[in-house]
Amino acid sequence: MSHTIADKKKLLSRVRRIKGQSIALEASLEAEPDCMKVLQQIAAIKGAVNGLMKEVLESHLREHLGVEDISPEQRTQEIEQVIAVLKSYLK
Repeated sequence: MSHTIADKKKLLSRVRRIKGQSIALEASLEAEPDCMKVLQQIAAIKGAVNGLMKEVLESHLREHLGVEDISPEQRTQEIEQVIAVLKSYLK
């Protein structure tokens, strides 16, 4: 996946922010916080994960399906793979 390698620094930065948010959520739960703060932190993590998914998915679609030189069979296979991932993500 050349697109993930090209965007490696940016993607790792996003993942590290998500990791930091998860650690902060864990610490917050340990301290028995107010429910609204926990809900806000969970919403922030979900938004960050959704943003990461959008970015990687968009790059994947452009790199693998946006090219002209793939066969219809390859295109169908790529589409099925993306659909499978989206189904599991959207459960």
